[in-house]
Amino acid sequence: MLLLTKEILKKLPPIYTNCEKENNQIKVIVKFFLPGSSASWYATEYDPVEKLFFGFANLGDDEMAELGYFSLEELKSIRHPSISSLKVERDKFWNSNTSLDDVINFRKR
Repeated sequence: MLLLTKEILKKLPPIYTNCEKENNQIKVIVKFFLPGSSASWYATEYDPVEKLFFGFANLGDDEMAELGYFSLEELKSIRHPSISSLKVERDKFWNSNTSLDDVINFRKR
């Protein structure tokens, strides 16, 4: 499965587009996850030249979850520690109208 489609690329705004917005105004366009784990990455912006996302990452520890940058190449290289055939996937059923605030608050529940 492709992690990024042309359709998703069209929806992802450039890096720094949302820096003046409140979290409830920022849309999470795409969600990535590692099957068999609780690791998830939620992308809100993308730089196609650097292949760099900005968004929210929770690698299984809600206290350490944070906003930051992550690269497409990094996502492609990640494998499940116990089952090396499992790699990061895109959530095909993700609702791209979900706000960043919704994601952060849901993970805190």
